[in-house]
Amino acid sequence: MLAHIVMKAPVKFISLILFVLLAPPWCPAQTANTPPADDKAEKIVQRAIQAVGGDRYLAVKTVTGRGFFTDYKDGVSGIPTRFVDYIAYPDRERTEFTSLHVVQGNSGDKGWFFDGAAKTLKDQTSEQLEDFKFGLRTGFENLLHGWWRKLGATLSYVGRREAGVGRRNETVRLTYLDGFWIEYEFSAIEGLPAKALYQRKHKKPDSEEFEDVAEEDRPLKPITIDGVWTPFVIDHFRGGIQTSRINYDKVEYNQPLADSLFAKPASLKAIK
Repeated sequence: MLAHIVMKAPVKFISLILFVLLAPPWCPAQTANTPPADDKAEKIVQRAIQAVGGDRYLAVKTVTGRGFFTDYKDGVSGIPTRFVDYIAYPDRERTEFTSLHVVQGNSGDKGWFFDGAAKTLKDQTSEQLEDFKFGLRTGFENLLHGWWRKLGATLSYVGRREAGVGRRNETVRLTYLDGFWIEYEFSAIEGLPAKALYQRKHKKPDSEEFEDVAEEDRPLKPITIDGVWTPFVIDHFRGGIQTSRINYDKVEYNQPLADSLFAKPASLKAIK
């Protein structure tokens, strides 16, 4: 499990990070349009796939996660919000924030948003849809499953980095045709995912100008479920300051999920 819940306010951030850390591996064969990958980087990725569960990890088709999402302000935690998240690979997700009476659903290029307090059901904005796609692009699953290959991205080896006393992380980088990049760190000893690092544009304080800000996802407190390495905590940092935490209390793999779960409800009354 390597997930992706992320929205502005508590809601937006969860949806980006949940999918980032939960997904089934898909490694398509290299095509003529795909740049050759760095051999050392490829070996690190293949080792990581085995470390997170190998064939069992690759066999995951759906993920159901329950827990709490906590928003942080200036590094200080807020009140946790309970959520239930449903993922069907490769690109469908539904997240229910039960204490906020908010539900958001995505299926491919479409998305919708239900606000129980305002009693509204709307299509997601272009910004919300972009956030969902951004989560797919930056997640560990994108790397381990090879989705990046069809997009013409390049995989390269960056080197080893300090990761605490007596520990190092091996680092690889995905670079897309538009110049966007994500670096993934894996424990040099166990080969397990440790960090995902990238930059995203944010408005400067008290300004309409944008600047690139470093962001980081850290999977923590892993347990093994059905043979799959599963982090139960995912922390997100922006500019070196923690901005959120996802804390699971239950994760289930390969539970049947109906297509209707992700489709936009016909009306407010149809939402369950």
